Amino acid sequence: MTPVKVASPTQSTIDRVLKHDGRAPRYTSYPTAVQFSTEVGPAEYGDWLAVLSHDTAVSLYVHVPFCTRLCWYCGCNTRVVNRPEPIGEYVRYLLREVELVARKLDGRRSASALHLGGGTPNTLTVVELQAVFGALGREFAFADDIEIAAELDPASLTRSWVEAAGALGMNRASLGVQTLDPKVQAAVNRTETFEQIKECVTALRAIRVRSLNLDLMYGLPHQTTQSVLDTIDAVLKFRPERLALFGYAHVPWMKSHQKLIAEAALPGPAERLEQALTAEEKLVGEGYVSIGLDHFALPHDDLARAKGDHRLRRNFQGYTTDSAKTLIGFGASAIGAMPEGYVQNHTQELPWRQAIDRGETPVARGVVVTDDDRFRAEIIERLMCEFAVDLEAVAGRHHKRSGIDLDEAMARLRPFLGDQFISIEGRRIEVTPAGRPLVRSISACFDAYLQPDALRHSRAV
Repeated sequence: MTPVKVASPTQSTIDRVLKHDGRAPRYTSYPTAVQFSTEVGPAEYGDWLAVLSHDTAVSLYVHVPFCTRLCWYCGCNTRVVNRPEPIGEYVRYLLREVELVARKLDGRRSASALHLGGGTPNTLTVVELQAVFGALGREFAFADDIEIAAELDPASLTRSWVEAAGALGMNRASLGVQTLDPKVQAAVNRTETFEQIKECVTALRAIRVRSLNLDLMYGLPHQTTQSVLDTIDAVLKFRPERLALFGYAHVPWMKSHQKLIAEAALPGPAERLEQALTAEEKLVGEGYVSIGLDHFALPHDDLARAKGDHRLRRNFQGYTTDSAKTLIGFGASAIGAMPEGYVQNHTQELPWRQAIDRGETPVARGVVVTDDDRFRAEIIERLMCEFAVDLEAVAGRHHKRSGIDLDEAMARLRPFLGDQFISIEGRRIEVTPAGRPLVRSISACFDAYLQPDALRHSRAV
């Protein structure tokens, strides 16, 4: 493949964007998890499950909170295990949780999607993986066109695991690559080679995974724009259907293991932004469609088609084609979405297991979603997915006058308008190409709960 010449963003563009940088949620839900409280627990979740409509399919999520190594940049709920016993015990409780949830449901529901996340789902043995699928298959009817996806660590992925997952129906997979620069890998305690990635890709292609995603990162210690581009050049040889390019979120006050990263080695804000913008130019030049803030897909992939058809959604897995309004989560820390609100399981395994031992669904907290929340959620989702929103149209769908509750939001948008990062025509707001790195901050203008100075969120750029 002939390298595409990539133009670096101008310093003027970088300076203008960084002037508006601040802390903002990633908006994989609204209200965000910061608003979850113990006012929603097992009783409320049970009531919501009992009245769940039979007419629409649900989406399923299984959280596997184990890894074989500790990546110092990680922000996930996971821990390192080097013995099989803790994982086996976890799976036994997971199967019991599936049964507990099923008892709350009024009949077997159809499942249109199943996502295995973590942590590292491929820490499960083949037998454990089969047991999880068996339990879910008994309680939920898998749709003929169900999308089954898993997040995988190349360092511990085996061909036998891939073949077993393929036999169970896995048709989409995500490999965590992050970077192939040895110096950067050493600085974040995650070492793997191009050959390891190649072996994993070959195994996944052999079971006819229809959509392969590779996760990449920028903003890591010692990372440069050139090293980001070198990694992209290497993985483009696999021609993955999707690529995700995430900015490293340095939040050591929330994730103590990030203190192992030398802050002095982290790229500054301008360097981070240059890495992100240059990588985007590179991927678009190579034929990928830019999807929202940080995803890219080949034109024939479902994600790119959903963008073109205005069907793109955003949930806890990021940008998605999943249209299910109900997400049922299993496992420690798993989040679920119901028509009435959101729920999250206990994040620590011990209280999660204790709740299951009591015969309770292991929900620790959640939030009831109001009509105003749903109104604002659609505005934010459209901005995050399409970089544009028609407030009049959204207001009509929510039976609201578009001016209600939005005067403060429109006032917050003025600085972005002044720097030409957005345009406003009537009640239609559009994020300009220059303003797209700021879409989280722009979306935050419609967040009724946000405390701008709170340290709960990472930098938006």
